[in-house]
Amino acid sequence: MPALVQKREVPEWKVKQVKELADEIRRHKTILIADLTGFPTNKLQELRKKIGKVAFIKVVKPKLLAISLREAGIDPEKTGLTKYLTGQVALLLSDINSFELNSLLEKHKSYTYYKPGDVASSEIVIPEGDTGIPPGPMLSVFGRLKIPTKVVGNSIQVAKDTVVAKPGDQISPELASLLQKLDLPLKEVKLRVKVAYDGGVVIPGEKLALNIDEYVELLKVAVLDYLKIGVEIAWPEPDILRLTLVKAHRQALGLAVETAFVTPDTVEHVIRVAESRALALAAAVSEKAPELGLKVSAVQQPSQPQQPAAEKKEEEKKEEEKQETISEEQLAEGLGALFGM
Repeated sequence: MPALVQKREVPEWKVKQVKELADEIRRHKTILIADLTGFPTNKLQELRKKIGKVAFIKVVKPKLLAISLREAGIDPEKTGLTKYLTGQVALLLSDINSFELNSLLEKHKSYTYYKPGDVASSEIVIPEGDTGIPPGPMLSVFGRLKIPTKVVGNSIQVAKDTVVAKPGDQISPELASLLQKLDLPLKEVKLRVKVAYDGGVVIPGEKLALNIDEYVELLKVAVLDYLKIGVEIAWPEPDILRLTLVKAHRQALGLAVETAFVTPDTVEHVIRVAESRALALAAAVSEKAPELGLKVSAVQQPSQPQQPAAEKKEEEKKEEEKQETISEEQLAEGLGALFGM
């Protein structure tokens, strides 16, 4: 005779909790599942007060959460959420997107004291200065931690900033005690988001961190590239057309000067370039054929008030150096104009 299978009756409180949780899940667009391991209860209460207006936070057992998700129409197996439903978890529900909610959690992170056996999450530095600790047995503690000290009056002073732990190092009892005595709560306390379910998309927690500065720089580069391409093809947009007209005017002016096309707008530029090329050519000829006796003289300047002899001599010297440093580009342009190159 087959053994009778007894059906366990589900407690009423569990049924009620699943229903309430499923209703909350349906009412919100964004789901975050966070790891509560090592997260202090008092810090969770503080977090609720800080972000309670934009996010619903609930500590729930993984199995009950899995059932609640199914009740709300989200299958943990098919979506891949099952592997995240382990250990101590907190459920966060919100109508803001998952990236914004994660940034909010980062913004409201807090700090507490390291305990013996904790692992340093970042570099720990004992700062230079007065510790307020009287000399005595604590001097040997500073010594064992290789922190240089000196005694001033009735207080131990740290001689210089000293690194006492690096990321991944285990915190010793002595270091944990010293950090408390120095009032240095350096252990970062924040909810570690395991996964987000946003708009039907599963996003691993490590993908939610945004480097805003990096994205701003990328956007700046993208805008510059957009403007460059737009100007190149003369895209008919107001912002681009203004730049295109500036570029076209500059190119037209350059072409007019190069071809000596004289108009009221170009005459000044044409004369300047012609003068520059003439000076370059005269300098080149003078250097190659000194027997011609060709001299390059500076353009006459309007008369100025009489200057002291020393200042006048210095200015004449600078003018001579200026004439001697005619660029190779000017020289090539002058020769080209002479020989039709």
